[in-house]
Amino acid sequence: MSEVADRTKPRPAEVWDALLAGNRRFTAGQGGQRDFGDAGELAAEQHPVAAVLACSDSRVPVEVALDQGPGQVFTVRTAGHALSEVVLGSLEYAVTALQVPLLVVLGHQRCGALEAALALAKGQEAPGNIAHVARCVLDSLSFEPPAWAAVPDGELSAGHAHVRGTLFRILEESPALRAQVESGALAIVGAHYSLQSGRVHEVPASRHGF
Repeated sequence: MSEVADRTKPRPAEVWDALLAGNRRFTAGQGGQRDFGDAGELAAEQHPVAAVLACSDSRVPVEVALDQGPGQVFTVRTAGHALSEVVLGSLEYAVTALQVPLLVVLGHQRCGALEAALALAKGQEAPGNIAHVARCVLDSLSFEPPAWAAVPDGELSAGHAHVRGTLFRILEESPALRAQVESGALAIVGAHYSLQSGRVHEVPASRHGF
């Protein structure tokens, strides 16, 4: 079994520590701890202990990178972890119906949706509905001044700003999730995934409700 129990509701900090420990196993080549023994039970009900909003990028294997097995993580994925009413509704379901105590927004290195948003900010339009994704990402970026444009590693800084902006928008646009954080039933945190190393690190100044 993974370090995250699927039949209890641990505190958010405990869940987050367990997910990071799973990522350390993954990067050390010691992951793959899967338990399919409860497959029949999982068919009847689910008890995830974390919800993760992540990008759809095929290079970001969310459950594998966190070394979590079936039924442990409720994952919602869109290009650039772009928000919409459907995404917020999915996260609200995980928190209010499944009672997960932790919500993670996971960005990543070399995100095409983020690149499209940065290009849009410079006046370059994206084709088709990709433009809508770029505008959604740009909405999240707008929550912070573009300090990422003035630092050497602008991509990482922009990625962090996008994650933090997404968290702020979740709290702003979902009264249900904001109420859960304010009541102490939920904590949310931002993270960033390195395509090169597979490492997940916490985004600075992204914790709420811990």
